[in-house]
Amino acid sequence: MSDRTSLAISYLDQCRQRIDAELDRSIRQDSVSERLQAAMRYSVLGGGKRIRPALCLAAARAVGSEEATALAPACALELIHAYSLVHDDLPAMDDDDLRRGRPTTHIAFDEASAILAGDALQTLAFRLLTGAPALTDSQRIRMITELAQASGHKGMVGGQAIDLESVGLALNLEQLENMHRHKTGALIEASVTMGALTAPDVTAQQLKDLSTYASALGLAFQVQDDLLDIEGDTETIGKRQGSDVAKAKPTYPALLGLEGAREHLNLLLDQAQQALESFGEEADPLRAMADYVVTRNH
Repeated sequence: MSDRTSLAISYLDQCRQRIDAELDRSIRQDSVSERLQAAMRYSVLGGGKRIRPALCLAAARAVGSEEATALAPACALELIHAYSLVHDDLPAMDDDDLRRGRPTTHIAFDEASAILAGDALQTLAFRLLTGAPALTDSQRIRMITELAQASGHKGMVGGQAIDLESVGLALNLEQLENMHRHKTGALIEASVTMGALTAPDVTAQQLKDLSTYASALGLAFQVQDDLLDIEGDTETIGKRQGSDVAKAKPTYPALLGLEGAREHLNLLLDQAQQALESFGEEADPLRAMADYVVTRNH
């Protein structure tokens, strides 16, 4: 294991503790239904790497901001991610019965509870941003706009729609990457951008470089996911191995072959690392996260 990968794992562990404590506190506040609260907590706190909130915290550090100022947006990002997984797993969508090594939310509870839990997680994300104490009104508005665009029909939801429409089709590389820039990449890009926006004096060039980093990282994340679907095992990756192949979904290995997909993954990693050349050691967690994304086994 490389030094960077070790740093990423340590950093993720630290972030997970802070994020999970805040997420648990937020979900427990003001709930009027114990079953809904239980489904929300099950969906959010049942494992997960916390890559998106960690990227948000790391981006704040990279531009000289205190990581604590990025805690609310980091939690909001994880809530949106969790809601998307709950809904993606539903029978009407990907129809998965295993997530993070446990029964999916609609299996552990029921479909109605899963839908409501996803709805509640999504709205809670925006409530956290509106009440973030460390942010100015201007920062809150910019982050709400960023998250709404990244998670809505122009971002993640739009990408999921393309994914469902593409089952059984042979996409070319441009079409495949367009889908994943929206479905997976949009929220990863928002994670980095929202972290950077915690610094009032962040420059346009810094935002551009970080956007380039996040764009390459988002695609790399999906390439590695596609490889794990073929080469991983169910117990390690926490979901059914081979599920994408079984559903005839377009993937990087299906298009490029296993070796071609690995070469593309390395190209994307190089692009991500090169985008951070203008930053100093304060961006080391971002560099480490990029290495981790392409070497993870789940």
